[in-house]
Amino acid sequence: MENILRNFFLFMGKNRAATKMAKKYGLRFGAGRFVAGASLQSSIEVIKKLNDEELAVTIDHLGEFVDNEQEAREMTDHCIDAVKGIAESNLNSQLSLKLTSMGLDISRETVLSNMKRIMDAAREHNVFITIDMEDETRCQATIDIFKELKSEYDNIGTVLQAYLYRTVEDIQDLDSYNPNLRLVKGAYKESPSVAFPEKSDVDENFKKIIKMHLLNGNYTAVATHDDNMIAFTKEVVKEHNIPKNQFEFQMLYGIRVERQRELRDEGYKMRVYVPYGNDWYGYFMRRLAERPANVAFVLKGVFGK
Repeated sequence: MENILRNFFLFMGKNRAATKMAKKYGLRFGAGRFVAGASLQSSIEVIKKLNDEELAVTIDHLGEFVDNEQEAREMTDHCIDAVKGIAESNLNSQLSLKLTSMGLDISRETVLSNMKRIMDAAREHNVFITIDMEDETRCQATIDIFKELKSEYDNIGTVLQAYLYRTVEDIQDLDSYNPNLRLVKGAYKESPSVAFPEKSDVDENFKKIIKMHLLNGNYTAVATHDDNMIAFTKEVVKEHNIPKNQFEFQMLYGIRVERQRELRDEGYKMRVYVPYGNDWYGYFMRRLAERPANVAFVLKGVFGK
């Protein structure tokens, strides 16, 4: 049943009609548990509270299915506003973004032009930018653009997904760039031709890439809610005397809140991924797909008092 629900939510997350309807009716039906409101200001207030609890943050202005240059420019403007908002409010926050929101599906020229606008603002205001990874069909293009930008900007990182067969080779290929990488299991529905279909294989590959990247001496963000992966990371850093300033743990806003505080109290850097914006639907569906038990919170939000 859990696998059926997961496939259902991943399918619905790619539904353009549902995405448009969700934009129209706003943050309802439990999405507020995972999304910090519709506006930048609402996310800033959330970040302030998290920072007060000694939790670092990365924010993401949500966007799906950007297919015209005007909308890509608007999304770019939102990101620049977020960079300025982080700096003006003196927040302990980075910015995460998706290249499809900046025009990746339109043209390479469009996405690079928009990304350089963002990176110029981020460099001016000393804000770090992470390029989120999307589905496998966009993986190589994302890595290629990351490499090009990394040659010009220091304050940029990207994400690699453990469920893809190619990821070990990507870790090796990127090592010469001394990359700051967020390592995740992966949240998209992929073909068995490109991704491990079994959870146990994904878990083993996740452990492999965590250890590889740490031992390469590069900054490693281990983004997981899985206690086994957290324990494995702790073992690796202890065994190899890896300093705590070379890695961090990351978790999603609204998920395993107490565990986030526990890791902070243990002296680990803990960063919370805080999304905001009206275009929340695809992100929300992927969160439900990752853990269908979250449906209970949605139902409570819809029908509860």
